[in-house]
Amino acid sequence: MRGRFKDQGRQAAAKRVQFASPFLPYLFLAPQLAIIFVFFYWPSVQAIQSSFYLEDPFGFGSTFVGLTNYADVLKSTEYFGIARFTAIFTALVTFFALAIGLLLAVKADGVIRGNAAYKTLLIWVYAIAPPVAGLIGMMFFNQHIGPLVEFARWFGWDIKVGLDYFDTAFAMIVVAVWKQIPYNFIFFLSGLQGIPVSVREAAAIDCRSELRRFWTIILPLLAPTAFFLLIINVTYALFDTFGIIDVMVKDKAANNPITLVYKVYMDGFRGNDLGGSSAQSVILMLIVLVLTVFQFRFIERRVHYN
Repeated sequence: MRGRFKDQGRQAAAKRVQFASPFLPYLFLAPQLAIIFVFFYWPSVQAIQSSFYLEDPFGFGSTFVGLTNYADVLKSTEYFGIARFTAIFTALVTFFALAIGLLLAVKADGVIRGNAAYKTLLIWVYAIAPPVAGLIGMMFFNQHIGPLVEFARWFGWDIKVGLDYFDTAFAMIVVAVWKQIPYNFIFFLSGLQGIPVSVREAAAIDCRSELRRFWTIILPLLAPTAFFLLIINVTYALFDTFGIIDVMVKDKAANNPITLVYKVYMDGFRGNDLGGSSAQSVILMLIVLVLTVFQFRFIERRVHYN
């Protein structure tokens, strides 16, 4: 037994990649590390530094104000209203995008004839850029020619996107979910097809109920994929929906729901409050950090990778 473990250790050591120079791996990592530093760490440091100053919008000077920018943000009832909507928006977009993506993946996994065309029709939406998705959403929710507006009128619901707060929020959520479904569909379908056939056959013998078989066997095997997609979808709802929101509430942000990341843009680039927007970006960064730690600390415990 001990000899077998030694042989396995030698085989593992033999499979390790050997470099001619100890500096060569760092050379390969250098481009990626440079990109991370330029586009993440350096802007983050600049934002933290700027959040302690009251800056001239034209760049002629700045005045150190300490924690005043943070105090103004945390005392603002408007900011907490936007934060509340951001939390609801993120939860709804994440839930429906994951649920619908999983449902379509399960259905696509069972398709035998014409499955390539079925998968292509579901995936192509992901190629659309967020601003374009927002523009398409505005066409579907157009007050005069929008098919979704006409459909809602059959039930007595007169949708007024851009004029009514609730209607605009509903349209934003629908478009954001529609844009993210293909991404979730791809990963869920890959996870389903990675489950061994023998496991499915054994599950079919042990459990006749298809729904119960899915909840007790298939879904736990998809837990690693679902956990990865949970983090990706939360990040998407918080940040990558900016293009959709910008198109759908452009020039009407005061009367419509917006998220925290769009609030940073509005105050920084339109309101020329660089210090206040920097403080908001730092607060948002801390929220995402705490949320990510919570996900890895408590949710990942329920994920089994074997």
